[in-house]
Amino acid sequence: MNAHMLLPRPARSRTGTGAFTFDPSTSLTAQPPLAGLAHWLQGALRPATGLPLPITAGGGSIRLQVDPVLGAEAYRLEVEPERITVTGGDAAGAFYGCQAVRQLLPPAIYRRALVSDADWRVPAVLIEDAPRFRWRGVMLDVARHFMPTRDVLRFIDLMAVHRLNTLHLHLTDDQGWRIEIQRYPKLAEIGSWRRESQLGAAPDSPGDGRPHGGCYTRQDIREIVAYAAERHIVVVPEIDLPGHSEAAIAAYPELGTDIGRDSRVRTRWGISTHLINAEESTIDFFRDVLDEVMELFPSPYIGLGGDECPKDGWRADPRTQQLIRERGLDGEEGLQGWILGELGRHVTSRGRRVFGWDELLEGEVPGGTVIASWRGMTGARTAARRGYDVVACPDDQVYLDYRQSELAEEPIPVGVPVTVEDVYAFDPVPEELTGAEAARILGGQANIWTEHMDSPRTVDYFAYPRLCALAEALWSEGGRDFAEFSRRLAQHLPRLDALGVEYRRAQGPRPWQRRPGIAGQPATRAEWAEFIDSLVAGIKS
Repeated sequence: MNAHMLLPRPARSRTGTGAFTFDPSTSLTAQPPLAGLAHWLQGALRPATGLPLPITAGGGSIRLQVDPVLGAEAYRLEVEPERITVTGGDAAGAFYGCQAVRQLLPPAIYRRALVSDADWRVPAVLIEDAPRFRWRGVMLDVARHFMPTRDVLRFIDLMAVHRLNTLHLHLTDDQGWRIEIQRYPKLAEIGSWRRESQLGAAPDSPGDGRPHGGCYTRQDIREIVAYAAERHIVVVPEIDLPGHSEAAIAAYPELGTDIGRDSRVRTRWGISTHLINAEESTIDFFRDVLDEVMELFPSPYIGLGGDECPKDGWRADPRTQQLIRERGLDGEEGLQGWILGELGRHVTSRGRRVFGWDELLEGEVPGGTVIASWRGMTGARTAARRGYDVVACPDDQVYLDYRQSELAEEPIPVGVPVTVEDVYAFDPVPEELTGAEAARILGGQANIWTEHMDSPRTVDYFAYPRLCALAEALWSEGGRDFAEFSRRLAQHLPRLDALGVEYRRAQGPRPWQRRPGIAGQPATRAEWAEFIDSLVAGIKS
């Protein structure tokens, strides 16, 4: 394996002469800030090689060091026949250098038991590399279908292999509440499970008759956060408000506008009109929730959602209309802005920044907010021009729940086709922005909504290899050549095989990856563009 087959593509590489061979004498040496990384690398290389790889005080044949001159997340990897030297601009950069070392070894290095017939050699090379964007993310929806902690940790490991550094966890929605809140135990006891799930995407799709649920305890969250931090991944939590809140209302009906309603966790997909009410007690409730969230997540960013909030329930509720008048708000849109403003100020008072969907631009936007532009790139342009930081995640380019081809065999096909090539072409920076505006683009992320992904192996199918393409789109500078990327991807897929990833093959889904007889909602590009244009009308002005 040579440096030209790495993924993401490094900025600069130069091939040398000879190779470094791992053998029983190979040892590790690390500068004090990288002691933990040395133990991680030892653990990553030992299972397949069977080598002891002791960590020594000095003179190791694999040396880990830091040189801040390189810059944040940058690394330099020098492989010589006598030694391997990984130099990071910081600890994250050194970690990415170690990931490059793994990729230079045979794919079997990713196996978790002894591989006796591999040749553990790394070709001599000099690699100098650094990421283009500082936010290289994935949103994982664990609300629609719960993902157990062990599988979240595996998801994090796969992110780390691809130099992705931000995991946005969508923790709450109409169909489930996934985080324990000590002050409000019913959120877990009642809000974390539903009696069945809609099977398919069509409006008349049946229910599957199977209860579904799960909730992360505080100990689970601490484990996920710590595990991610060891791999230089920030976990950004999202509590979606004021819509997408039916699970919370099922647990505590006093949070809703229709107090007498028989509230249950929603079993249908789509958008609910059942919103939280605007009482001060409800705002206090979610302040308490956010306090516990911020205690568990050290992330600088706290997600408040703010998306897909139909106002029918507020319009029909006399008490809500009274509160709008008393507060002098501009109708229901003003009320949504008021709720998010109150909670946003609470988040910022704790030294954090609000992270929310681009619907926030239709109302009051708390200072320092980071906008996730999902309805195309209109939100990215608008937010950057207004002086807000942006994470680009346009649905027609990086929504990984969308179907992957026009093939009839695609499982529960929704949306427009988003191919590996589409994701590879993704650029988070709109061309028409000025230099100062473009600097507001922190990066991008892919979004994995899981209505139709009821197991981690199904998530694998939708995520990979499209996340491989995203990783390079967000990491690598310079032009794009999909044919060249495809050649490297072909060399990368055996690594995914060794990691046990059930990715989609280029030929299409395998028989067990299909969902025959379960209807989707496919759309053409023209139909989808018209639909998105109608959604962003509120922020174009």
